[in-house]
Amino acid sequence: MARRNKLLKFTEILTFPNVYENFNHKVNVLSGQNGEEVEMKGKWRSQHFKNDNPLILELACGRGEYSLALGERYPDKNFIGVDIKGARIWKGAKTALKDGLNNVAFLRTRIEMIGSFFESQEVDEIWITFPDPFLKDKRANRRLTAPGFLNKYHGILKDGGLINLKTDSDLLFEFTKEVVQEGRHPVSIISENIYEGELPHPDLDILTYYERQHLEDKRTIKFIQFTLNSESLHSSQNASTLEP
Repeated sequence: MARRNKLLKFTEILTFPNVYENFNHKVNVLSGQNGEEVEMKGKWRSQHFKNDNPLILELACGRGEYSLALGERYPDKNFIGVDIKGARIWKGAKTALKDGLNNVAFLRTRIEMIGSFFESQEVDEIWITFPDPFLKDKRANRRLTAPGFLNKYHGILKDGGLINLKTDSDLLFEFTKEVVQEGRHPVSIISENIYEGELPHPDLDILTYYERQHLEDKRTIKFIQFTLNSESLHSSQNASTLEP
């Protein structure tokens, strides 16, 4: 039954005008509504959103709860939730359509592929909310704040574009701090416990499904906001390929 429901969602998501999918991570091809092949790199504002507003990505978005909340809060900005799980994106995309959030879209792809679908300087800001921390050291390069990923973000972010990480993982938070320090990436905000005193960022009041679970388990929520130091990074074109 669960498998049938998932297949129905995959079928329905093909009809959504706010979802773009990359079905083969070895090929840089996107499919839009009804499976039509589309070229979106450098064209998200002009072809999808039909405006010139700032573009913000939510990586590993899951159900897109942050994208949806930010989209409602900031109608003068564009948001794209990125995830590989189609069933999760289905939930966020369906909610966006139901609520009339025309400034929220979704991209189904591996985040390793992100440089294939966004142009240099096309993205204004990135949010990474409760991603998989990949606890084993041998998979550290899979963490979304690993140097290889920062190189990819550098290839699409505008100069001075913000990267926001919100996590309950001590390991991922400490790892990120080390990467940021070693790369001399300027830090704007850092908090070991965002609920200890006043929120360090106004948009941290958005609660995702996973954050509610973490809070019930008495886990502390951490946050770091930083920009990229171009001198310590290669462009995404020269970055080494991350293994799937």
